[in-house]
Amino acid sequence: MSFAATLTRTTVEERVLGLLLPYHRTAEAIPSEPADHPEQLEQIRQFTSADETIVFTLPGFPCKSPNPAKVLGHLPDEGERLSLRFLDGLCARIGEIYEPGARIVICSDGHIFGDLIRVPDDHIDAYGDELRALIDRERLRHLDTFDLRDVHGDLDHDTKRELVTAAYAPSLDALRAQVRAGDEETLRLYRGITRFLFEDTADFTGTNSALQRECKRRAYGVIARSRAWGDLIADCHPRSVRLSIHPQRAGSEKFGIRLLDAADAWATPWHGAVLRGAGGEARLMRRADAERAGRLVSSGGRPSHFEVVA
Repeated sequence: MSFAATLTRTTVEERVLGLLLPYHRTAEAIPSEPADHPEQLEQIRQFTSADETIVFTLPGFPCKSPNPAKVLGHLPDEGERLSLRFLDGLCARIGEIYEPGARIVICSDGHIFGDLIRVPDDHIDAYGDELRALIDRERLRHLDTFDLRDVHGDLDHDTKRELVTAAYAPSLDALRAQVRAGDEETLRLYRGITRFLFEDTADFTGTNSALQRECKRRAYGVIARSRAWGDLIADCHPRSVRLSIHPQRAGSEKFGIRLLDAADAWATPWHGAVLRGAGGEARLMRRADAERAGRLVSSGGRPSHFEVVA
């Protein structure tokens, strides 16, 4: 008898999803149950029905914010380390209740919109290389990586961006129409990305209103390419449980996942720094805020995080 058959089929999927629910990143105030996520239950069932390792795909870990008031530099630090360890540990816990276990493919999306967020490709390459080295150093055996360097051979990044955008991205006019029509998911994403672009622009010489207009324009491009990246991932990994670092409501095609504690539901390690409290707990916040609250800690010769001094 197969492992999955030793429990009722629903129990296997619900127990797996139940491990993710405490970390559900959503704007909704009411906690959800496994039954509220039929899309994810079906995605998990693709693997459990065949006694196969569950594969999750997570677009994210693009690069560090270019705003030095938010981050410690352009390379991964304690925020990424803790987040990757959390994801690897989540897979290990799934393996305790489902013998074939689970893997997460980190689909780094920095190159797909690097020019729009004003981060140079060499910084994105360095971030991705260090992310892989960090996974190796920490022996995170349940994690794999995937980025734009894995598609379209040895072409340059600009050409790859153009090819992926042409093949998969929705038109900017279609996105604008969705925002004007009040499409909830697109509108929430548009506002969130506009805010990030505004906060991440540290060298703009014009007025705030002019910067806001420019960020709104760029936000549509970021959304279009993000959706293109998601569709490319779906083509390259057609059988996967789709995760997202953006807040997602129950019943969405993707499951929003929170990597670390933060007051902001949109906070990520690449948009902030870690502050460790007196008890060792880690919290994400802007680098400038963490700097006021604690002292800088270095690791491997580089700034890593801040910690509260008792």
